[in-house]
Amino acid sequence: MVLHATPYSGACLHFLDGLSWSLVFPCYWLLDQLLASCVATSLEKRRRSRDPCSFLTLCVLVSAPLYLLLLLASLPLALLGFVIWAPLQAVRQPYLYTHRRSEEHGRRESKSLGEWRPQGRSFCFCSANVCLLPDSLARFNNLSDTHRRAREVGKRIRNGASRPQIKIYIDSPTNTSISAASFSSLATGFRRTSSLDHRPDQTHTTNGPADPEGAQGGQDHHDCPVHGDVAQTKPSSDCPLHASAVQISISAPEPEPEEKEAETGNHRPGEQAGGDTGSMTASRESLARYHGGDGGVGICSNNTLSHVPRTSIFKRPGRKRRHGDETFDHDISAFFPANLDFLALQEVFDHGSTTRLRHQLHRYFPYVLSDVGRYGWKGCCSRFKFLNSGLMLASHYPILDARFECYPNGRGEDALAAKGALFAKVHVGTSHQEQRVVGYLTCTHLHAIEAGDASVRCEQLDLLLQWGAQFRQSSSRPAEGEKVPEDLVAFDVVLGDLNFDNCSSEDKLEQQHALFTQYKDPCRLGPGEDKPWALGTLLDPGGLYDDEVSSPESLQKVMENEDARKEYLVFPPSKSQCPGSSQKGRKIPLKGNGRRIDYMLYSDEGLQPDWKLEIEEFSFVTQLAGLTDHLSVAMRLAVSTGEEEP
Repeated sequence: MVLHATPYSGACLHFLDGLSWSLVFPCYWLLDQLLASCVATSLEKRRRSRDPCSFLTLCVLVSAPLYLLLLLASLPLALLGFVIWAPLQAVRQPYLYTHRRSEEHGRRESKSLGEWRPQGRSFCFCSANVCLLPDSLARFNNLSDTHRRAREVGKRIRNGASRPQIKIYIDSPTNTSISAASFSSLATGFRRTSSLDHRPDQTHTTNGPADPEGAQGGQDHHDCPVHGDVAQTKPSSDCPLHASAVQISISAPEPEPEEKEAETGNHRPGEQAGGDTGSMTASRESLARYHGGDGGVGICSNNTLSHVPRTSIFKRPGRKRRHGDETFDHDISAFFPANLDFLALQEVFDHGSTTRLRHQLHRYFPYVLSDVGRYGWKGCCSRFKFLNSGLMLASHYPILDARFECYPNGRGEDALAAKGALFAKVHVGTSHQEQRVVGYLTCTHLHAIEAGDASVRCEQLDLLLQWGAQFRQSSSRPAEGEKVPEDLVAFDVVLGDLNFDNCSSEDKLEQQHALFTQYKDPCRLGPGEDKPWALGTLLDPGGLYDDEVSSPESLQKVMENEDARKEYLVFPPSKSQCPGSSQKGRKIPLKGNGRRIDYMLYSDEGLQPDWKLEIEEFSFVTQLAGLTDHLSVAMRLAVSTGEEEP
């Protein structure tokens, strides 16, 4: 179980790789810029139409011939570099493992890897397709400036996940929400919790009689802003604490002293509006400090939130919903979930973007697997691979083992990328008997959406299940001559872009695959039927820069409106519509909630007999508005052991 911390096993090979790439890069960059100058995004077209002197058009006409001349001049050096570079790919490692361990990461890791508590633990997972292709290719998805987008994607993920996690538990037969004034008054009674392990018992989260101790949230009567030191035994409509049984739990990571960018919320200060990030004031309403009450009194830190960046202290209530008999919360959020544990990304193809994104993620995640896949000719990759798999996996927990497998059956332009599956084993705790508690993660990206390619994706799903079983078996086998206790498996989760949805008639073959027998989909009722609240994750590229969806907050509002979101989500094509055409302005009625092609699946097979998995919440995330043509998905999974607390 050796993780590959360098692309090559020797310094000489690493030097040759750097030398060859330095010869190839000028030609690669010029070709990318030349093609990019010929394909304009809708935002660039809009700007050119507003330019009375056509200055931007003139720049393109001048730069394109210049790029072409320089490209021809750089070809001899590029050919020499390619001759050196291509054979090296046969011995290149399939992924790059990096570990950045700050003092804060060390403290957080020591807490998380401590003794596994009887009540178990909660883990938060997220998956996002970020479309970080070379700039010329990204423009076919109406996106540009890949390097800048990579930096911004990393910052938004980090800022969203670094928010304090606020959980409000209410026991009341009538009142199921907390007003703004009540929340402001309760702020002085906040207490920090290190993780979800300290959340109240399940009886405190359902309607019914409130436990007196739970209602006070560990605070004395003098914490009540209305009654002061006077004990109050009956509910009062004037008192935010005694109106119902309320407990507020806040969990937030410690800040990094040298990190100043987190103060800016989703965006860097001074960046101009427009571009692929949309409005640089995106989600300002949600990121600003919450001001409660008529007097404009803000939340008092009281040494509880004093070290937390002032942005995103409060997430507006009322977003989370529980539909019918659903056992978990689901919502459309303008932020990535707080205290994010695992992040799976797809389409991180561009090499420079990979480096920039990894640098940003390492400020929150200590462990990252990046640059995943093969180039050139290697093993199952019978055709030359110009791009790697585009997969990236970031973790708060130590990665024990990892493996990448390349799908051998890619067709058309998809065969030029080494798409496959990345498997990882993570260490999440230690039991009383000194057994490691581990989890298994699978990150994948299946064959692109093309008519008649359902059989290709089904073959890839077959391989996914086969490779996953082999990886779990091999990684659980101790080294020869080593006697160690058997690992306890806490979870087995599959994350990624599967490029088919559960409601389209052309995807019936994939909908009935055995994958959904072994793994559970929180958004699925059965083959061909999603739950009513499930939302499509594929956005219409033509509307990415519309003001209505240019920021995380505005995109969230549109997605919450059943009629408005039909303008911006991709739906299964009808017989009268070309598959590649935009859906914006369609007159044909659209059924369903769009194409949900980004999945989060979990399996409870292979767990200990008394252990149980439960979904706590599921979110569709809009924080990457303007940066990609996908919505992100997130899930919080609770693992309970069935034991009693000693």
